[in-house]
Amino acid sequence: MKTLLGGFVVLVTLCWAQARGANPTPAPYSLWVLREDALYLSGLLSIALMSLAMVLATRPAPLEKAFNGMDKVYRTHKWAGILAVAFAAAHWLVEMSGDLIKALVGRSGRLPKEHLGGFLDILRDLAKDLGEWAIYAAIAMLAITLWKRFPFNVWRTLHRLMPIIYLTLAFHALALAPLAYWQEPVGILLAALLAAGTFASIHVLAGRVGRSRRHAGHIASLGTLSPDLTEVDCKLDSAWPAHRPGQFAFVTFSRGEGAHPFTIANAPQSDRTITFEIKGLGDYTTDLAAKLRVGQPIEVEGPYGCFDIPRRSNTSEQIWVAAGIGVTPFLAWLEALARQPAKAPRAHLYYCVRNRDKDPFVPRLESACAGISAIELSVISSDRDPPLDATLLASHHKSSLEIWFCGPMGLIESLKTGLRSSGLRCRFHQEAFELR
Repeated sequence: MKTLLGGFVVLVTLCWAQARGANPTPAPYSLWVLREDALYLSGLLSIALMSLAMVLATRPAPLEKAFNGMDKVYRTHKWAGILAVAFAAAHWLVEMSGDLIKALVGRSGRLPKEHLGGFLDILRDLAKDLGEWAIYAAIAMLAITLWKRFPFNVWRTLHRLMPIIYLTLAFHALALAPLAYWQEPVGILLAALLAAGTFASIHVLAGRVGRSRRHAGHIASLGTLSPDLTEVDCKLDSAWPAHRPGQFAFVTFSRGEGAHPFTIANAPQSDRTITFEIKGLGDYTTDLAAKLRVGQPIEVEGPYGCFDIPRRSNTSEQIWVAAGIGVTPFLAWLEALARQPAKAPRAHLYYCVRNRDKDPFVPRLESACAGISAIELSVISSDRDPPLDATLLASHHKSSLEIWFCGPMGLIESLKTGLRSSGLRCRFHQEAFELR
């Protein structure tokens, strides 16, 4: 993600620099010229990143493998949006700096405004005003996105305004871009980004995101495994494709709440039944069990994700780490491997829980691993065992490791830091899906 976004920013900057060099400012370089350069570069970077974010918001299935999973697509979407708003805020601050520069150096060296005449100048004034208000809206949207305690359903409703905000800013960029840009590579890049972002915005506003991958179904059964854990079995229509163990889907239990991503916790079934293990972790899932009923119609979009067994390396030692509800993709893996135990890779599964005696998945994992000789299971119970850390892994595994992880971000970051400092060669795979 960092490489992609960094490369994208560099590409846009180089195109801007080429246009800047091809159309140099006639006046001596001054604070006024610096202000204009900063104004155009920050605006270009903002609308470019926002265009990228809008395209990724459509959940483009063809890009999933390139990004190594739809969760990575959404993470890139999130950070592209954050950077876009940051550059938009910088753009606004640079625009507001005119009075400060005037107080410091006067009007000397100030560049003349580009006039197009008549209606086009009126259009530019309108684009400027609308763009300012759109930036305010984008900053507010970023603030509530980062404020995790803000109610999800309210955030989701407000987030639907982002395509409108984008279209307003696209109009702002199109109207106020210097005429010289359209004769340079930066103009071609800007036109392509605006076209892609506009198409994506209309696609989102029309409610077409993921439409081709939506499937109707109903709740076949419900179970309460613990006070905060609900098991939901869903029977889907005949068009549902066989998912790969470890994938997830967006599930809509009610139109008012919308779709939420949940990992599919079972292997593909001939009767198209899929299972979700849903833990009460937020304002939506906490009392979900009380809202559901057997026979209730649902909509499932998917499957998505690249957290699947066929992508494993055949040359590295396999370490699987699950923590809490992060065990769900491994439940699907083990169920699939139990059908062909001879083909199971040699792997060590570490399952981290608070109390193994009360955890509903421990017996299921023990039973599954007992039938697959290649899989070794270690249950790390925090009420009696030392926590899983890099030292423990390094003491038991000496070769190059391939670690598949699903659980809290704090644990995986700790393992990454510790294992890399230990000198072990490690390759990490993880699913880190966040809608906000």
